[in-house]
Amino acid sequence: MLAGKANVYRPTLENGEPENCEGTTKGIQNIERWLTNSGAGSQWDIIHFNFGLHDIKHVDPVTGENSNNPKDPLQADLKQYKKNMEIIVEKLKYSGARLIYGTTTPYPDDVEGVLRDPGMPLKYNRAAIKIMNRQSIAINDLYNFMLPRMNELQLPKNVHFKPEGYKELAGKVVARINEVIRDLNSK
Repeated sequence: MLAGKANVYRPTLENGEPENCEGTTKGIQNIERWLTNSGAGSQWDIIHFNFGLHDIKHVDPVTGENSNNPKDPLQADLKQYKKNMEIIVEKLKYSGARLIYGTTTPYPDDVEGVLRDPGMPLKYNRAAIKIMNRQSIAINDLYNFMLPRMNELQLPKNVHFKPEGYKELAGKVVARINEVIRDLNSK
């Protein structure tokens, strides 16, 4: 969707496969590697990023594996998420890129698979938005974009989307990136 307008990179593993950046805990451990080894070297004009959906899942405290036990902790509770986001944002800002934060998308209250408590995206989004506003970082509100269309675009009882849902999300991301590109080109 950005062909001819932008070179698009995402974090990759050593073997070149796309990497799932997961939650802020992994973000803290890998952000510097991602910024320097993702295809563009350390030259970034725009970075669209998101953390949240993995942070709010329950994990077994012994194995670190995903859990369905509500007594097991979140991957990053809200306090840790805020601390992690502050560190990640500082490292992203240091890149000199224009930053866009994509809010965490909604999911149904009853989700199959790994346990995610109802209502958590709103709490984590509120915390992230406060950080982004303090840092003058653009926000791409993917949560409210998808909320009224969940039944149509999201897999049932799932945090993931149907192919047409991902296409809609991609379109929203591209539209926000295009706004920043136009702004950069007008200067």
